[in-house]
Amino acid sequence: MYTTQSSNETLSAPEEPEPVKEPEPITESAPIKGTEPATQPEPILVRTATPADAKYALLIAAEMKASALARGTGIAHRSPESIIQKMDSGHAVIAVTAKGTWAGFSYIESWQEGAFVSNSGMIVSPSFRGNGVASAIKQHIFRLSRQLYPAANIFSITTGLAIMKLNSNLGFMPVTYSEITKDEKFWDKCRHCVNFDILQSKQYKNCLCTAMLYQVPEDASTDKRATEASAFPIDNPQPA
Repeated sequence: MYTTQSSNETLSAPEEPEPVKEPEPITESAPIKGTEPATQPEPILVRTATPADAKYALLIAAEMKASALARGTGIAHRSPESIIQKMDSGHAVIAVTAKGTWAGFSYIESWQEGAFVSNSGMIVSPSFRGNGVASAIKQHIFRLSRQLYPAANIFSITTGLAIMKLNSNLGFMPVTYSEITKDEKFWDKCRHCVNFDILQSKQYKNCLCTAMLYQVPEDASTDKRATEASAFPIDNPQPA
């Protein structure tokens, strides 16, 4: 405060302006909101399973059972030992990430001395569903079936609409149970299904599952699917 010479009026001194604050520098540890780099999905490879994949068997068996129970249908029980046997014999397809995380699985079984082949046990880990894994496995298991059993008709029984669509894309057609294998060992596996009583009551003629069949043409030279299969080595991993 100070006093003028012409007056006894007391005046207040003017206030100093506040200094302008400099903006804080942006560092790597504090990224701008909404500009964080997007996480790249981990590559998934689909290939023929090998004995080294036995480490996934327990996980696959558990997910098969959990998935069947959640759907309320389907064959709920496949032992880790049976899954390992398919891996050891080269009759299975597996999907794994580049870091070794299991993503999906399916296997092949032959019936009636190779007259029929079933593509069975399709399962995808919940973490990888909706990413095309099932489609990639289905294509690979089909090619593997055609190469291992070129004269066999291939069938699949399922309650899943998505699997039905994948089968249709590969040339499968819906059929009655009378047109697929009559091998008792195949139907005996249905004992583990929650709907086995229905199958029995209908004398194995039909059930909740839809049977789908890929029938090999009599003239092998016209079999477009066989030509497509031969173009892909069965040990060549395919990206999902």
